[in-house]
Amino acid sequence: MSHKLKIAGWISVGALAGALTTVSLQTVARGSLAPLPLEELQQLAAVFGMVKSDYVEPVDEKKLITDAISGMVASLDPHSQYFDKKSFKEFREGTSGRFVGVGIEISQEDGLVKVVSPIEGSPAYRAGLKPNDLITKIDDTVVKGLSLNDAVKRMRGEPNTKVMLTIFRKDENRTFPVTITREEIRTQSVRGKVIEPGYGWIRLSQFQERTVDDFAKKIEEIYKAEPNLKGMVLDLRNDPGGLLDAAVAISAAFLPENVTVVSTNGQLAESKFIYKAAPEFYQRRAGADPLRRLPAGLKTVPLVVLVNEGSASASEIVAGALQDHKRAKVLGSQTFGKGSVQTVRPLGPDTGLKLTTARYYTPSGKSIQARGIVPDVMIDESEEGNVFSLLRTREADLDKHLGSGQGAETKDPAREKAREEARKKAEEEARKPAADRKVPEFGSDKDFQLVQALNQLKGRPVLISKTQVVENKSEKKDN
Repeated sequence: MSHKLKIAGWISVGALAGALTTVSLQTVARGSLAPLPLEELQQLAAVFGMVKSDYVEPVDEKKLITDAISGMVASLDPHSQYFDKKSFKEFREGTSGRFVGVGIEISQEDGLVKVVSPIEGSPAYRAGLKPNDLITKIDDTVVKGLSLNDAVKRMRGEPNTKVMLTIFRKDENRTFPVTITREEIRTQSVRGKVIEPGYGWIRLSQFQERTVDDFAKKIEEIYKAEPNLKGMVLDLRNDPGGLLDAAVAISAAFLPENVTVVSTNGQLAESKFIYKAAPEFYQRRAGADPLRRLPAGLKTVPLVVLVNEGSASASEIVAGALQDHKRAKVLGSQTFGKGSVQTVRPLGPDTGLKLTTARYYTPSGKSIQARGIVPDVMIDESEEGNVFSLLRTREADLDKHLGSGQGAETKDPAREKAREEARKKAEEEARKPAADRKVPEFGSDKDFQLVQALNQLKGRPVLISKTQVVENKSEKKDN
């Protein structure tokens, strides 16, 4: 190594050590913690210098530091994350429910992108895209072989830019191109309807900034169509969560005022908090509380909450609060178990840090983390049993997951055997035509779990699961 390279390397070391020392002093000032250990700090700086000066080809020192930060944060748990400029933008779009794109909900089928539904009023909706259309090309890129995430990225872009989608419409047996101009899309996280005379169904697919307003509007529509509601189903299946204040608000819509919805506990003083069913705990901005215009009957209407292994985080908070206060019967499968709080702190105008800072606890004091919510009544996805649920990864399956903080976790060896059987069933199901598959669209007349929820509300027999394994035996309840 030349003398100049050595000098350059050690200048880099000095700069990095100085920066890290500054971070250490800031950490001491902020949290009254001990300074970072000097020996490890010097070692990190030395490695940075060696890589910078000795590696086979020049490296971007900014990328080295960014990757070091990312690795440090990722080693903590599956939900802590360093956001670079691009990922920070994507994260903010996800929580706002806004993004720039064509406006379609999609899935994959035979390696192609399948249109589940165009979002009403979106460019794709106006262009005439229909459910079950298959996208075979995005501009000049063949979709076959792309991941769903890659396909989404190619369809998103800047406002007023164009993207050409090549569509195969099966029922017309034709392929045709459609050029769509991208624009800002507002996703719909709330669906609902009168499922049959006297009974309403409302589904939340995510907890976003607009969820509470959209929920209030949908409830008003349901009560307008059916003023004498005898029962309501709150569907949280496959809801991955989202904003905490939205979860508190949705819980408050059904609960008496000022009761506890959820509590949090962590190292920092601000992480020890109790959230109650009152506007000051969920109102993010000034203005009228959308819950104030809800029908009074919503507080007392018989309620069933549907959950499954895909119900996580904010949806588990709602299910846990309504269950603990005996406001609703929870039906379905044991939930995901994502009971940790992530705080997002900006590190600059375009970067940030999402850090796990606390655990969530239900009103009765039970930790949700790595346990989830165990339903009052366990029911399967279909009359034939759970075809896919055991294949879904839960929090307790994730590498480096945070423990519950309430004793050791136990796993039943029978679950792995059951998962292997479920894999075989899922493979058989995948080979069948879509119309013959056992798990239908949520909210349809063939939705087995929704039928059981209605039976529960009407006092009729419910087909209880005889096969589901509860992940944590101490949480199991009698059905």
